[in-house]
Amino acid sequence: MYQIAFLRNSIAIGFSLLIFLQCKPESKSLPYYNTPDFTPLFLSQQGAEKEITHTIDDFSFTDQEGKTITQKNIEGKIHVANFFFTSCGSICPVMTDHLSKVQRTFLHDTSIVLLSYSVTPWIDSVSKLNSYGVSHHIHADNWHLLTGKKNDIYNLARTSYFAEEQIGFTKDSSDFLHTEHVLLVDRQKHIRGIYNATLQLDIQQLIADIQVLKEE
Repeated sequence: MYQIAFLRNSIAIGFSLLIFLQCKPESKSLPYYNTPDFTPLFLSQQGAEKEITHTIDDFSFTDQEGKTITQKNIEGKIHVANFFFTSCGSICPVMTDHLSKVQRTFLHDTSIVLLSYSVTPWIDSVSKLNSYGVSHHIHADNWHLLTGKKNDIYNLARTSYFAEEQIGFTKDSSDFLHTEHVLLVDRQKHIRGIYNATLQLDIQQLIADIQVLKEE
């Protein structure tokens, strides 16, 4: 009797485990973006090492506290990038407000960094960026408002971040850059997501996708 009961229990446990494995959702993976047309490439990390050649270039800019921020500050970290200017009265305040939700979600997570590049760096001095940061409750520990040379910012935006999705390399640094796009970049500086920062649903998806990258 004991052996029969044991056998029945073993079968029941095995059956339950089979059901659990069949019902368990597959872990989500994010695509890689290797070109300005943002064609998604779904690859394993091993496959990405071989096929994904595009990464965010080295840079050096100054943040709202007068600190020099370079690629070393994002080394081994996940970062979110967008492009704005302090005198913008249209999409920029909305983007900043929405990105504040990302900041609050990961406020004490040192593996997440937000980089907001000014597209009018000749106007957005360190003091202006500082005032903007204070008025929008931006914490410089994990959210850097960056200024520097116009050509350097515009080239980085267009050639590294593909900031103007359908335009890619067709503009040069003399053309004004204004975009609502936010880019998600992984620890290896590969682009893994693009979002419309004026839409709350996109920001919610961005937060969820950051969690996915954290588990990679």
